Amino acid sequence: MRGYFFVVREQVLQQDLYYKGYRIMTYTIKYPEMISDRFQILAEKLSALYRARASMYEKSTIHKLYQQAMVEYEYSIANDFPIREFEVYMDYKVTYNQNCTLSLYFDQYEYTGGAHGLTTRSSDNWNLQKSRRMELKDLFIVSMDTRGYVISKIESQIEEQIAAGDDLYFENYPQLVRENFKPNNFYLSEEGAVFYFQQYDIAPYAAGIRTFLIPYDGSGIAKPRCCY
Repeated sequence: MRGYFFVVREQVLQQDLYYKGYRIMTYTIKYPEMISDRFQILAEKLSALYRARASMYEKSTIHKLYQQAMVEYEYSIANDFPIREFEVYMDYKVTYNQNCTLSLYFDQYEYTGGAHGLTTRSSDNWNLQKSRRMELKDLFIVSMDTRGYVISKIESQIEEQIAAGDDLYFENYPQLVRENFKPNNFYLSEEGAVFYFQQYDIAPYAAGIRTFLIPYDGSGIAKPRCCY
């Protein structure tokens, strides 16, 4: 049986915003557009979904931040403070696109003054053949405690990192891992499933978004199988 193609192309919303002749905010929103032969209907639906998300973010969040940037500008001028330009940057990365599976994550960076901005990550994993999102349980062939399995793997990796000299974790990381673990905060790669925690979840800001690769294993997380 013949194969298929599922192409992801980049689309961008971008603008510099001014107030009283001064640029107070810039934003760049990158989002994916899909094209496919065998999965044409799904590709159109996903394209519409991500286009709508980007448009909604531009109309709501960007608008609110622009209003905030104007207030900050007036405050800075009145108090002779440096004017800090707000920035929003959203990008995505396709991490797996084969075997009727599409996986990608989005990084959303917002700077609204202060010492640094904040990046928030989200991800989507799609079973193209079944036209639905993949959940954590879908990664396993054998029925098991999927949450417990993943958390134990993550804790083991952290212990190894600490033993190797990586001390960029909060002391109570075991508790924080369990409290902040989100079953669907993962994306797929060629090597396995990558689980991630947001900044400040289990480590200080300097540690960034912490990621943990759990390799494909016949007794645990299984690699997506070819649908043809």
